[in-house]
Amino acid sequence: MKNLLQKWNSLSLIVRILIGLIIGAILGVAAPKATGLALLGDLFVGALRAVAPILVFVLVIASLANSKSNGAKNMRIVIILYMLTTFIGAVVAVCGSFLFPITLRLGKAATSEAAPPTGVLEVLKNLLMNIVSNPVDSLVKANYIGILAWAVVFGLALKAATPGTKKALHDISAAVTKAVHWIINCAPFGILGLVYNTVSTNGLSIFTDYGKLLALLVGCMLFTVFVTNPIIVFSMLRRNPYPLILKCLKESGLTAFFTRSSAANIPMNMALCEKLGLNEDNYSVSIPLGSTINMDGAAITITVMSLAAAHTMGISVDIPTAIILSVLAAVSACGASGVAGGSLLLIPLACSLFGISNDVAMQVVGVGFIIGVVQDSVETCLNSSSDVLLTATAELYQRRKAGEDIVLIPNK
Repeated sequence: MKNLLQKWNSLSLIVRILIGLIIGAILGVAAPKATGLALLGDLFVGALRAVAPILVFVLVIASLANSKSNGAKNMRIVIILYMLTTFIGAVVAVCGSFLFPITLRLGKAATSEAAPPTGVLEVLKNLLMNIVSNPVDSLVKANYIGILAWAVVFGLALKAATPGTKKALHDISAAVTKAVHWIINCAPFGILGLVYNTVSTNGLSIFTDYGKLLALLVGCMLFTVFVTNPIIVFSMLRRNPYPLILKCLKESGLTAFFTRSSAANIPMNMALCEKLGLNEDNYSVSIPLGSTINMDGAAITITVMSLAAAHTMGISVDIPTAIILSVLAAVSACGASGVAGGSLLLIPLACSLFGISNDVAMQVVGVGFIIGVVQDSVETCLNSSSDVLLTATAELYQRRKAGEDIVLIPNK
């Protein structure tokens, strides 16, 4: 047993995760009634969600209290990249929907009882209210906008603290990070449970109904991952972007696909940034920020689903309206985390551009929930992996401008 454990621990984490993924898929087909295995996935995601708010709060405070002056420039670039790629995601979705128009069978779609926001102003109001939410309440409810805002305030206030206080903050940050690494080492078993639950409960039937819609959504997201994002990275770094993109997909996107939560994937992204040799002062802020405003996948979902509704209703969409839709989807997607139900409940907001009634729009939301197992998984994979990709791009761009020789993937 000891030798077996040593061999297991000698494997890289990603290999162990792949082993867990394969075993989970096999058991999902062979023993679909062994529902106790799904508990492994629930425990893993629960642990990540529990530790992520504390990790973000402590890391941001410690990083800002001990930060150097060059962090602000990096953050400006990161935010610009986040907003640019989200808008480009919406444009890709518009182009895809024009090339491959989809109509829906709304009569058979389940409706949702959740209430969507009534306009962009409500989305922005929710976002602003989350910023000023009680810090303790934000930690309890995993409100990352509020956590980030208060951590920035406390971190800046502690810049004038004594060296002893700063060292204590650094030690607390290191302790939380170590605890997170322990949880991440359990990822193979968590992924096993998550894959088992997905395969045993859904099978392959999810791909037959609404297959064309799923193909369009996934196609737009893959186009963003492998075409538009690489163009942006190459234009800034003048290096082949694909090794970095594949690294982000393998070590961030894979877990995000099965956890279906950008927030739960924050610890995985932090660990990957550390592997890439990035500055902790930068990624400790940009990664949690990305989990709330870097929403390429959400913008694609909102755009594709609303245009599918328009095509179903026989509404002609012109180019100016499509551009407005792209902007609306990008802005709305940034506030998706502040609305219960995420990106799907922002579909009625986009549908209102075309004069589509709320009753019809909520049926489209129902379709979204039906295909949500696949759609949300791919969406989260894109969103979370691009958080690391764009954070790395911004920092490496600054290094390149400073005349340093940049390395996309350090030999570690």
